[in-house]
Amino acid sequence: MQSLKSDRSAGVGYAVGAYLLWGILPVYWKLLQHVPPMQILAHRISWAFAFLLSLLLITGKFAGFWRETMQIARQPRKLAAVCVAAITLNINWGTYIWAVNNNHIVQTSLGYYINPLVSVLLGILILKERLSLWQLAAFVLAGIGVFSLTLQFGAFPWIAILLALTFGLYGLFKKTVDIGSITGLTLETLLTCSFALPYLAYVSHIGSSQFGFNLSSTSLLLIGAGAVTATPLVLFSAGTKRLPLYVVGFLQYISPTIALLLGVLVYHEPFTQGHLLSFAVIWLGLLLFSLSKTKPFIKMEEKIVQPSVGV
Repeated sequence: MQSLKSDRSAGVGYAVGAYLLWGILPVYWKLLQHVPPMQILAHRISWAFAFLLSLLLITGKFAGFWRETMQIARQPRKLAAVCVAAITLNINWGTYIWAVNNNHIVQTSLGYYINPLVSVLLGILILKERLSLWQLAAFVLAGIGVFSLTLQFGAFPWIAILLALTFGLYGLFKKTVDIGSITGLTLETLLTCSFALPYLAYVSHIGSSQFGFNLSSTSLLLIGAGAVTATPLVLFSAGTKRLPLYVVGFLQYISPTIALLLGVLVYHEPFTQGHLLSFAVIWLGLLLFSLSKTKPFIKMEEKIVQPSVGV
């Protein structure tokens, strides 16, 4: 019993650490605001691959990674799913970097708030999963909140929707492939390095590269992009193995909450009372969604949908 509690506590520590790091990630990209987003993305891919490869070698898991990669290579459908997952992930990364460095951190937080709902919606549409009564109510509330925000922004919040959709699709494709998170990300970054490295060679050739081997602060930050990408994932993987899904579900809102506070309080992005009201409706929907799988809500739903018995 004590061992289980200790394992849970460690799991919470790992998961909270991952979400804290993801939450403060905008600060890191802001330090690279003078670098074109495509260059940041290409370095992020390349150095993340180098970091993950080193991690596999140090932990002695490279042989397992290689065997799994060879198995996937012999299965065209799995390989295609990995390729599509890599594409969606990099669209997500590129959109996030661009949004942060163009003063749209509040929208990025919205994207990751509604991401769980988008994931469930994709599960319903593609995997034919069922939606509970409370989940349906959560969708309606979140939809009202997003529509209200659209009116507040004066334009469709495409950044938030694109981030939520691409990350939701990434999770969907990862589910169909069924490989370890670190192995999967290593393979995905390996595949996208085939585009990132030639691009970096090209910008270096034309003289517009922001990276140099003189170890300037910019170069060190670009190298560090690999570590700040992979470290939260390693912590997240360790945490989710030790925690029930509902605990992970609650903890996942740490990251967008930190990003929202950074956007409003540190980088002074617009956030009116109207924005607050819209976010409050979305938060209510998310709270309902998170509670929908707990026993009290399941019992309430059974009572509501239970057909009347004739006398």
